[in-house]
Amino acid sequence: MGPWVKSLMQATFGGSVNIEEFGDSGDEGVACFEEAVVTRHNEGGMGLTVIGLTMLMRTGARSFRNESAVVGIFQRECGKIEGCRLTIAYSDNLTFCQQVKLMSLTDILVSPHGAQLTNTFLMDKNSSVMEFFPKGWLKLAGVGQYVYHWIASWSGMKYEGAWRDPNGDDCPYPEDDHRCMPIYKNGRIGYNDTFFEEWARNVLMKVKTRKMEEALNKNTTLVLSGCACS
Repeated sequence: MGPWVKSLMQATFGGSVNIEEFGDSGDEGVACFEEAVVTRHNEGGMGLTVIGLTMLMRTGARSFRNESAVVGIFQRECGKIEGCRLTIAYSDNLTFCQQVKLMSLTDILVSPHGAQLTNTFLMDKNSSVMEFFPKGWLKLAGVGQYVYHWIASWSGMKYEGAWRDPNGDDCPYPEDDHRCMPIYKNGRIGYNDTFFEEWARNVLMKVKTRKMEEALNKNTTLVLSGCACS
């Protein structure tokens, strides 16, 4: 952190400011945002196209009922793509800087609807987001259910759609009755093998193609810019 920023923060908060860093780099070390950017752009050396697939999970409300089955589906599809790296994480177990680093290395974010999706703003532009909802949200949750779709779009990312579980807890009222929302709000999310496999496969291939094209364009630019034409 620069001296003038540190002075401003100290004046604002009335004391010293503790900045989380990666490793023990001392006062002159690189803070987490800068380190995440450096790490991100050093990925994929030796011509390998690296795809970071992150499953940012929840516990309790709006978690997957069979988490291991869902993880297994994405693990299998990731394993079919050379350079795909799958990470399973829980935001409530990560420090802020760990979240910054994780998101900076994420090309595809797979996550249930919830506050943890606020972290999408830490991802690179053109990264992809896949969102999951429990039963009942489409009819009853109102426009607030689209907030992470909007954040992704406004941030220049690819919102790859949402899967909405057609099954879940029963409501004693008609399913479009707003008295059902307290039941559906904290419901858990099931899975659909066939749909998840195809969805994951399509998004992975789109991201791989995009990253390969970006790498090719970057290498072409470097070659042209390095040409000493007379």
